[in-house]
Amino acid sequence: MNPTKIASRDEWLAARRELLAKEKRLTHLHDELAAERRGLPWVRVEKDYVFDGPSGRQTLSDLFDGKSQLVVYHFMLGPGWKEGCPSCSLLADHLDGSVAHVGARDVTVALISRAPYAEIAAFRARMGWRLHWASSFGSDFNRDYGVSFSKDEVAKGDFDYNFGTGGFPSEEAPGISVFAKDTTGAVFHTYSSYARGGEPLIAAYHVLDMVPKGRDEAGLPWPMAWVRHHDRYSSAGT
Repeated sequence: MNPTKIASRDEWLAARRELLAKEKRLTHLHDELAAERRGLPWVRVEKDYVFDGPSGRQTLSDLFDGKSQLVVYHFMLGPGWKEGCPSCSLLADHLDGSVAHVGARDVTVALISRAPYAEIAAFRARMGWRLHWASSFGSDFNRDYGVSFSKDEVAKGDFDYNFGTGGFPSEEAPGISVFAKDTTGAVFHTYSSYARGGEPLIAAYHVLDMVPKGRDEAGLPWPMAWVRHHDRYSSAGT
């Protein structure tokens, strides 16, 4: 790797201050966008979704675990899969460390996949995660929240992913959905995000964005082709 440009310390400081002004503008724009996200209208959840978890059957309301806010990560693990999606696993590695922190702010985080719970439990144990993970097998939850499709839909490209902005090459897709409870205990859907919408949760990408090579994904078959499950990297990396 060679430097793009060699400069004096004073030249570097001038360039860095110019970039800092842009970073501050982006930070302010992010704050404005986050406020708009929180201001979206709520939609009452009318269906009685039931999931299978480590303690047996649970409703969507149960998943809140005493909190008033629930963040669901739609983890790509379909029935019969040998293991979970590596990219989803990268994100879950980061989410797992946040459980205690967001829990202190009235937020519960849970993973939901369509695989039967026994298959989820085996992979969860392998990864060593503390995250609550439930199975939506046999329910409409994944389809209703836009992350599961039939084989025919995928083959024809005839399905709605990411609010109609794109397709997906698998029957299972990633996403995030946020729910809230009001003072009566009613459950509402407040937000969902798909495709690159989960990227802000991946701290590893933010680290890579700071280094000279960046994400270094230009020559890969797809952007996250380098990602492995955390127990599949060699000691020297990929």
